[in-house]
Amino acid sequence: MRFITAALLAASVFGATAAQAEMKLTSRDLTAGKSMADAQVFNGFGCTGNNISPELAWSGAPDGTKSFAVMAYDPDAPTGSGWWHWSVFNIPADAAKIATGASGEKKLPAGAVEGRTDFGMSGYGGACPPAGDAPHHYQFTVYALSVDKLPLPETAPGAMVGFYIRANTLDKASIEITYGR
Repeated sequence: MRFITAALLAASVFGATAAQAEMKLTSRDLTAGKSMADAQVFNGFGCTGNNISPELAWSGAPDGTKSFAVMAYDPDAPTGSGWWHWSVFNIPADAAKIATGASGEKKLPAGAVEGRTDFGMSGYGGACPPAGDAPHHYQFTVYALSVDKLPLPETAPGAMVGFYIRANTLDKASIEITYGR
């Protein structure tokens, strides 16, 4: 009986520790479950937003984190493979934030690299679903990685960046928002 009690106590203590160390992602520009603001919507392809990359802040990265990466993805895009809106990798382990408008303005954390979006360019590409579609879901995810750097250039497409990220992920946190037109 003492063994069972000790095991239950240990499970509750370790469970509480794991919950406290869980990664969290927040944003002043994105609210989970809400619609994307025009500031973050793409400007092109029939959309008339400002295409400003959102502020993202994270906490609770696990021990052993050597770098971070951020991905923005639309699984609802009518492509058969979704749509990559943003990838940022090689973010230093001491960073905990990307400022609003950092993409393309050389305001990312030192050493960070932006991969190519499905719009065909490096940097942030905001939401722009086809007119008349049901609102799409946009997943912004920060990944804590076990490596200092991913061996990829700025021209790396989102799928390739995602492959390397997932192979080296220690933990992750996401915010999902919607947008339709």
